[in-house]
Amino acid sequence: MKLPIYQIDAFTSVVFGGNPAAVVPLDAWLPDATLQGIAAENNLAETAYFVAEGDGWRLRWFTPTMEVDLCGHATLASAHLIFDRIKPGATNVRFQTRSGLLEVNKDGDVLALDFPAMPVTRVQDDGLQKALTQALGHAPLEMWKARDLMVVLKSDADVIGLKPDLLALAKVDAFAVLVTAPGSGGIDFVSRFFAPARGVPEDPVTGSAHCELIPYWAKRLGKTRLKARQVSARGGELECEDQGARVRIAGKAVLYLEGTITV
Repeated sequence: MKLPIYQIDAFTSVVFGGNPAAVVPLDAWLPDATLQGIAAENNLAETAYFVAEGDGWRLRWFTPTMEVDLCGHATLASAHLIFDRIKPGATNVRFQTRSGLLEVNKDGDVLALDFPAMPVTRVQDDGLQKALTQALGHAPLEMWKARDLMVVLKSDADVIGLKPDLLALAKVDAFAVLVTAPGSGGIDFVSRFFAPARGVPEDPVTGSAHCELIPYWAKRLGKTRLKARQVSARGGELECEDQGARVRIAGKAVLYLEGTITV
């Protein structure tokens, strides 16, 4: 069986930036073992698959080791492919997912994700703080929890300079460890995202993490529109908006590779 495959860099306007996602459009669903095998072979943070359903598509995301409930950059990449190749001229895409209905709206070359907000809850645990201090090499100022364990540091320089012990982070009881701090130079906040237990040592740009970051920083900074930067080696910039129960996460995407896989 031959399947089309595309690799798209999300949250960037240039190749080699942002976060690469593989996108495999399907006519019908393949066995889960095959979907997981393709994702493992791709060895990217996420491989997305979609199948036409109703007035939109059913969308699923896989890391190299597991299916996940929500992924921002691979949703952005999937929408980019639909706008560019499947429905040129469209300005809205609707995806049914494990996290409910997700929409992507197009305005020029900017794509905006409409995602559910994930408000965080304060965590105060001396043992966890000690473990994170050892794993990150930096003591958290605050700890918060939603899907991920969010660690707040003092400055963007602290986040950029982290050299974490990934084996130690993999033992933390959370889907991932998200590290954030105030930004500078017109950026409201920065972040990095580590999920070694999920097959993703460090994710370059993590749209879903901003479902947690946006409500926190909107409340802390007293503003609903925010500019964010994920300060991984590849890096990415996101335009964010707190809309209460939902968040808007906007960015660009660019096609890097297209081809055929044989399974």
